[in-house]
Amino acid sequence: MSHHPNHRTDFQGDVLAAIREAVESSIQDARCTASGRAGHFTIEVVSPAFEGLNTLARHRLVFTAISHLMKGELAPVHAVDSLKTLVP
Repeated sequence: MSHHPNHRTDFQGDVLAAIREAVESSIQDARCTASGRAGHFTIEVVSPAFEGLNTLARHRLVFTAISHLMKGELAPVHAVDSLKTLVP
């Protein structure tokens, strides 16, 4: 039996909380808000760590922080539809 990865996940718990915790623990003084469902999310991160970084470098920091939530067929996060990275 094949499983479609569309909205299936073996992740237990609150995915939005997991995203926030991962970002805030990885990026210095970050404040993260996350919304979304069914594998597709909108994330906004405010951190002084983004000062002087271009958009690509900022996004890389965030994706590195949540990479464990995006790995594998049953990953809880399939796509980040919108990512905003701001300096306070």
